[in-house]
Amino acid sequence: MKILYSLILAMIVFGPGGLAQREVIDKVVATIGGELVLLSEVEEQFALMEAQSGVLPEGARCNIMDQLMASKLLVNQAKLDSIEISDEEVEAQLDARIERILSFMNNDVGQFEDYYGQTINEVKEQFREDLRNQILADRMRSQVMASVAVTPSEVKKFFNSIPPDSLPYFNSEVEVGEIVYKPKVNPEERQKTIEKLESIRQRILDGEDFAELASKHSNDGSARSGGDLGWAKRGKYVPEFEAAAFKLEKNEISPVIESEFGFHIIQMLERRGNSIHVRHILIKPDITEADLEKAEMHLDSVRQLLLADSLTFSQAVKLYSNEDMQSYNNDGRMVNPATGNTFFEIGDLEPDIYFTIDTMDVGGISAPFEFRDQVGETYYRIVQLQSRTSPHKANLKQDYSKIQQAAIESKKSEFISSWIKDKVDATYIDIDPMFNQCPVLDKWKQQDIRP
Repeated sequence: MKILYSLILAMIVFGPGGLAQREVIDKVVATIGGELVLLSEVEEQFALMEAQSGVLPEGARCNIMDQLMASKLLVNQAKLDSIEISDEEVEAQLDARIERILSFMNNDVGQFEDYYGQTINEVKEQFREDLRNQILADRMRSQVMASVAVTPSEVKKFFNSIPPDSLPYFNSEVEVGEIVYKPKVNPEERQKTIEKLESIRQRILDGEDFAELASKHSNDGSARSGGDLGWAKRGKYVPEFEAAAFKLEKNEISPVIESEFGFHIIQMLERRGNSIHVRHILIKPDITEADLEKAEMHLDSVRQLLLADSLTFSQAVKLYSNEDMQSYNNDGRMVNPATGNTFFEIGDLEPDIYFTIDTMDVGGISAPFEFRDQVGETYYRIVQLQSRTSPHKANLKQDYSKIQQAAIESKKSEFISSWIKDKVDATYIDIDPMFNQCPVLDKWKQQDIRP
């Protein structure tokens, strides 16, 4: 549970009892322009760090205070610069984070409510403004950093500035390409799904409650809220869904429509200009064993073409791989989500990929194998081992992209420090005396007189 608590706090500034804590510890410990830092915020971050690492270094609260003040300065400047965050964006991020937390709780709403002592809607209401400010700070930081880049000579200079005995040692890494295929639904299952949704639609037209039927039959997370998808502007939904939704009048229910997610019926609840508030019922057709076997055979035929050199791996990706996969636009090369580049340490790979490539030579192509995505959909993939490095000390030839990224991060750190210094000189700042013994905060107290 301690690990889960840490993970949840890291994902979304939520913590059980967080509101009660803020009611008790409500002392303002810093003012940055129009933004406030509360002692409760410092203590919440301290509790998170303690839960994650156990023993904290001396001055941990000072460092937390420094980070919070930097974030508040970014929010203050974002408001001065009239950077706007839409309600729809905040709601979308709240929903996504709630969904992720629920996924760690096996989608058990009861466990969520027991853990937080609040309903999902109450938790969302409590942290909506915190999340809005977090997005504002991130947006402002991105704007500040937009021009930061490094030249090859700067990368080389950065690398040469690292003492030889401080150079990192990299474990063996691999690059992996993939071709992904989603099994297709057979006509019989497709028709059964359409008929089921048409029957549900007729029951609603005959007077049954849409929300109740959505909670019983819809195959997505919106079932918990009676199919309610909240407010959204044009561009949020996939084209087929959006086209059908925007044609509806208030309270009207669409015919059955098909999208990449399955089959839907949609009801228009409200419309405000270019924004709509709809609910839906989604039913996904069942994939049969025969469908799975056909998908596996299809990918095996692609593999045979590759083994016969009838086409390159890159060509096969464009012809046969699923366009929704991130790797599709990268010639099939998989991207490591932890680093943003294409190199994986063995331990970072999904177990099925690790065991597939473990004994494979560079250039080798696997047989098709099944996997599931984050929402449980079944796919098949074949993978190619595209490169493998031996363990080695960092060098420019093998590790240029990593060294380049480190150089960029170093330059960003210098850039944001300079930006903060400039803004501090033009911003009203007051820090509670309880933090007077924090040397890291000296940069926030450079002037005796503030505007």
